[in-house]
Amino acid sequence: MIKPIIQLQNVSFQYDETQALNNISFHVQEGDFLALLGPNGSGKSTLLKLILGLLKPTSGEIKLFGEPIQAFKQREWIGYVSQKSNSFNSGFPATVEEVVRSGLTKKIGLFKRYPQNVKQLVGEALQAVGMENFATRNIGQLSGGQQQRVFIARALIAEPKLLILDEPTVGIDHENVQSFYDMLVKLNEERQITMILVTHDVDIVSEHISHVACLNKTIHFHGYKNDFDHISQQKLDAWYGHKVRKIH
Repeated sequence: MIKPIIQLQNVSFQYDETQALNNISFHVQEGDFLALLGPNGSGKSTLLKLILGLLKPTSGEIKLFGEPIQAFKQREWIGYVSQKSNSFNSGFPATVEEVVRSGLTKKIGLFKRYPQNVKQLVGEALQAVGMENFATRNIGQLSGGQQQRVFIARALIAEPKLLILDEPTVGIDHENVQSFYDMLVKLNEERQITMILVTHDVDIVSEHISHVACLNKTIHFHGYKNDFDHISQQKLDAWYGHKVRKIH
């Protein structure tokens, strides 16, 4: 039986007097690959912070893995890769292996020893993202796309059931974007990791995802990718609040 991973019911949020999200209701089920679309300022980052428990909704209810978010304790089940994850000091003296290994902290605790098989776990996580040959390389010596893969490996080492990626192709060369998405599809299909992908690459990503949610303060569309493909240009422009130009 397919289980709900995320459930939002009539969720709203406002910063002081500014309404950021209004009456959001949607769900993500086990195994879904959801693309979250919307213009800048549409509330995508706020929605992610609510799901991650970094913000509390002004009203409404959020459930994670069937539990009210305030009672949910298994935070290691959720992996998160920020769009700014590779915006760090490139001179930071850490190897790829050390960066990935640090992802275990959330699972084992801050001051506890790493497990004896930590090297194997690091190797498996790097292999999953195609970076196993870069373990001893300094993280600052890698390209933007390679760094993003390493940070995904850092999230994978804790064996998450849900992986949230906030515009992960920012800083990745256009030629490498397709292979990056292919890697995410492989993780979704082979490891059965449920995914939420915040992206502006509407057409590129549409080949890979299972579901789409279109957000602009409220949810304008949530459903199967095939249904989204048949949305008219007029509706898409109205949801975004401006003309949307599709680029292939």
